Amino acid sequence: MGFISRGFRGKRRDNVSSSRVPPGQHVVTDFPVLAAGPTPRVSLDVWTFSVTGEIDEPKQWTWKEFRALPTETLTADIHCVTKWSKLDTSWTGVSVDTLLDGVESAADFATVFSDGGYTTNLPLDDLTGKKAWVVYEYDGQPLHPEHGGPVRLLVPHLYFWKSAKWVRGITLQNEEQPGFWESNGYHMRGDPWREQRYWGD
Repeated sequence: MGFISRGFRGKRRDNVSSSRVPPGQHVVTDFPVLAAGPTPRVSLDVWTFSVTGEIDEPKQWTWKEFRALPTETLTADIHCVTKWSKLDTSWTGVSVDTLLDGVESAADFATVFSDGGYTTNLPLDDLTGKKAWVVYEYDGQPLHPEHGGPVRLLVPHLYFWKSAKWVRGITLQNEEQPGFWESNGYHMRGDPWREQRYWGD
């Protein structure tokens, strides 16, 4: 349990009372950079994204193939477990629904995996139905490596640790398995409106 971080110390901004800000959160105007290790950097010439696990045929895209997929631009509020929220963030990327289009699977869960060995677990219901994207632009610019570039997962309705940086794929599973932070004391789901920060919340 000693590995749990109960809050990277960032600059506190105006405490905005809003129906858009979950309990215990405060609004920031900057974009804090939080990571558990060094920033991976990968050449786009060798970058791939894959969908594997409990499916008949794994799927994989090169960077060029991934960028040729239908894209969406969305505006979303994001909420970090370290108690900051950032409103009206703008992202462009590929919906997870698009990536899973045509995939036949009885799986109910997924593990998202990243460069650097990071993983996070999510129920498939939290990744589908226009709830999650694999994004490559933030505020109209290529996603900076410190913020997860070349691509990161975006699951804005859950705490931001679920929006894994540097993602390389999704493994579909029949049973839920805890990811990196979930194995170190963070909540298995991470709903900010229920303050599901840590084990027992």
